[in-house]
Amino acid sequence: QVQLVESGGGLVQPGGSLRLSCAASGFTFSNYVMSWYRQAPGKERELVASISSAGRVTNYADSVKGRFTISRDNAKNTVYLQMNSLKPEDTAVYSCNGRWGTQSYWGQGTQVTVSS
Repeated sequence: QVQLVESGGGLVQPGGSLRLSCAASGFTFSNYVMSWYRQAPGKERELVASISSAGRVTNYADSVKGRFTISRDNAKNTVYLQMNSLKPEDTAVYSCNGRWGTQSYWGQGTQVTVSS
C-alpha cells in the first residue's frame, strides 16, 4: 500500500522558518517527481514546488521563489520543503504529491499557520 505522510507543520510567526517532511512508502520513490502543493480555505490548490526524480531540477511558484527550498533524499524516501521568511499568506494545508507516468499519489497534508 502506498503511503505519503507529511510532518513538520505548525504555528510560526511571520518571518520565521519551518521545515516540512514527507515520508514515502509502498512505491519506488526514486522514480517519482515529488511536489508540494498547498490549499488555503476558500482557494484552489496550488503547486508550491517540485523536484525531479534525481533531484537535479526544481521549480517554484513565483510567490515562494527565494524563500522556499525543495529537496529530497532518495535513500530515505523523503522529500522536504524548507520554508523561510514566512508570511501570513503562506498559511495553508501543505500536501505532498508523487507522480510517475500515470501514477499519482497524495498525502493527507499538514497545516502551516503563519500568525503573530
